[in-house]
Amino acid sequence: MTILRNVLGVGFATLASRLLGFLRDTLIASVLGAGPVADAFVMALRLPNLFRRLFAEGAFAAAFVPSFVALRAEEGGDAARRFAGAAAVVLVAAVLALTVAVWIWAEPIVALLAPGWADDPEKIGLAARFTRLTFPYLAGVTVVALLGGLLAADRRFLAAAFAPVLFNLALIAVLLGARLAGEPPGSRIGTALAATVAAAGVAQMLLLVVVAHRAGALPRFAAPIPVAALRRFGRALGPGLVAGGFVEINIVVATAIASIEPGAVSWLYYADRLYQLPLGLVGIAVGQVLLPEIADAAVRRDPAVHDVQNRALEFASALVLPAAVGLVLLADPIVDVLFRRGAFSAADVDAAARALAILAIGLPAAVAVRLFSAAHWGRGDTRTPMLCGVAAVVLNVALALALRPLFGWIAVAWAGSAAVSANALLLLATLRRGGGWRFDAVARRRLPRIGLAALGMGAVVIGLDRAGLDAFVAAPELAPRLLGLAALILAGMAAHAG
Repeated sequence: MTILRNVLGVGFATLASRLLGFLRDTLIASVLGAGPVADAFVMALRLPNLFRRLFAEGAFAAAFVPSFVALRAEEGGDAARRFAGAAAVVLVAAVLALTVAVWIWAEPIVALLAPGWADDPEKIGLAARFTRLTFPYLAGVTVVALLGGLLAADRRFLAAAFAPVLFNLALIAVLLGARLAGEPPGSRIGTALAATVAAAGVAQMLLLVVVAHRAGALPRFAAPIPVAALRRFGRALGPGLVAGGFVEINIVVATAIASIEPGAVSWLYYADRLYQLPLGLVGIAVGQVLLPEIADAAVRRDPAVHDVQNRALEFASALVLPAAVGLVLLADPIVDVLFRRGAFSAADVDAAARALAILAIGLPAAVAVRLFSAAHWGRGDTRTPMLCGVAAVVLNVALALALRPLFGWIAVAWAGSAAVSANALLLLATLRRGGGWRFDAVARRRLPRIGLAALGMGAVVIGLDRAGLDAFVAAPELAPRLLGLAALILAGMAAHAG
């Protein structure tokens, strides 16, 4: 019950953050649309968001939490906190050096990530300016990730999960201020948003410092430094950067390939925001809570870890499978209701909805990647997820390039879903081969039933849509569209619960 309570707590905090994120993106879509300023701002968010997800949700936790838990079990809490202090110094120094490099080479970095903008130096310059403003956000988030790892080792997850709420509130405040002031769409709004990103990173860091101080979980900056543990952490961090960042690296690859089409960067961004809601709510929440449990069990050599893993997979599947079916079937009305206003046109809705439906096909696999990666990481193995991630990234790039002549920019969504599915299968196969995951009789009975229930829910949604609710969903006014979408979602939830 403690694990379930922690998952629900992290999930609800993540849900609050993602809902505020949707409000933020709705305002961005309304204020900036899918034009050059929006593309430049989205691109400027890509790099800090990539590193945020790596540090907060992937590589850092994968390397740090097992190392911290093992050292605490072997040498005590004081040695573990000294290790945390040494890790903090090294990481913050590395992030500051990276930030300086991005400030210096922002233009070529943007040009590399968006080759389709090669003939638009003005857009590259605008994105580079925004990137210089947003990137200091990473320094604050690095500290947040370290303190969140320390708190997670003590089963305290809520503060780190709540921190992104501050980020979204800050951007929402700027966007509402711009609308109330009647500020026209343009680079001034983009500049204000980019500067606010960095300020939000500082606010998140201060929140975690206060919480960790009250919990007695702050790092110790004192000698002697546990050099062996620091080296073990360093060896694990490199592979974890690839393994933990698989989904994020694929997004960067998709952005680069899709940039050839005007507006495609923004369409993919809005689709990804919707895709990230169930992924964050289920996959990241379960993965974050599962990681310290597996790490502790690995130190104790406790076979009960298999029961924990199976129940976590069942819980995640019961949530993510119906979510994936719903996003595939209702992508168009969801994007329409959330984003079609202001500068975001009906054509933008159609493009973003197509991307969302295709990405949602791979959503269950993306959640499975989080769980299976946590099972590897908790046992101190970051190398295997790294190799699986590399193979999946190569597959993603190859498929995207091969399919682009046939399908255009939308090929990156098909390639992403295929690659994340391959990654999940590889991770599971390596876990089972090494004895790290055993499906018990309960899981073998429950998982097929969960899948059938999700398909049944989809059949109900299709039937209701064809029975007349499609007229509401396609209405020109927002109110009937919203009511029709709500009716379909509620009917689907009722069918799945039944």
